[in-house]
Amino acid sequence: MTAGVLATLLLLTGGWFLWRTQELTGGQATTNRALADTEATSRVVGDVSGALGRVFSYTPRDTATPRQAARQLLAGKAARQYETLFAQVEQRAAEQRLTLTTHVVRAGVTRLTARDAHVLVFLDQVAERTGKPPTTTAAQLSVTAQLRDGRWRIVDITSR
Repeated sequence: MTAGVLATLLLLTGGWFLWRTQELTGGQATTNRALADTEATSRVVGDVSGALGRVFSYTPRDTATPRQAARQLLAGKAARQYETLFAQVEQRAAEQRLTLTTHVVRAGVTRLTARDAHVLVFLDQVAERTGKPPTTTAAQLSVTAQLRDGRWRIVDITSR
């Protein structure tokens, strides 16, 4: 009787280990390159961080440079969101004499495939107005990027 119980227990344990092995080696675990491809992950972080810094930094005298960068670095929903937001910024930038500088503090890729990436980004934005001390604001974004023509372009931005 104890031999039968022991055999059943061994079979159940073996089945559980087989199930866990399949779960860890199949599906999302093997398709998420962020877990294993450090070169590709670094490239995504670099492209996304650089893009965010370029499109969300401006001076009262130069809003054309970030707008031009946005045309190259953003696509889809992110480009549409940016156009709506930045139209308002351009109207007020000169009158408010506001310089905004955006720095990515930390970024991590949560999911990466051959064409898509999801990146969690922590950034600081320093706002400077003439005659006033600069103020720093922290922000957290979820960014979706797609690989197009050898470069990661941001297609969606969600504030967290």
